[in-house]
Amino acid sequence: MIIIALGANLPDPDGHPPLQACLRAVAGLAALPGLRLVATSRWYATAPVPPLPGAPDYTNGVVRLEGEAEPAALLAALHGLEAGAGRQRPYLNAPRTLDLDLIDLNGLVRDRPDPVLPHPRAHLRRFVLQPLAEVAPGWRHPRLGVTVEALLAGLGDAPLVPLPAGT
Repeated sequence: MIIIALGANLPDPDGHPPLQACLRAVAGLAALPGLRLVATSRWYATAPVPPLPGAPDYTNGVVRLEGEAEPAALLAALHGLEAGAGRQRPYLNAPRTLDLDLIDLNGLVRDRPDPVLPHPRAHLRRFVLQPLAEVAPGWRHPRLGVTVEALLAGLGDAPLVPLPAGT
């Protein structure tokens, strides 16, 4: 199982809202050769992590794909989708038109080269874990061996509220 977290908090170059960039990215992910889209979570509005004064909230969600992919090639494909949505990287944690994070690639554990797997901070982020639990209930963190439900239970923050349908 391949888990990818999606997020955006800036309009794309054509002025479309962040949710539209995320939906287009889902279509792009579904079209990647050798992969099959299995599930897409609901969408959530979340504050930037780490906090960035004046930055708009993110639209976040998670997709589950099935198939085989070489880690560096999949990361390059994700970066290509981000670039197609106008993603720029002026500084660390800058607001963005699209952010795609590879959370898990068929349980692979590796520290280098990029991408580090599983994603090194996914287990700390409700905006990843809560939608991940929707698309892959019972998922176990490949390094920690803990279920997504247990990871969520260990977080002290309040559950996210999904965006209204049709937003």
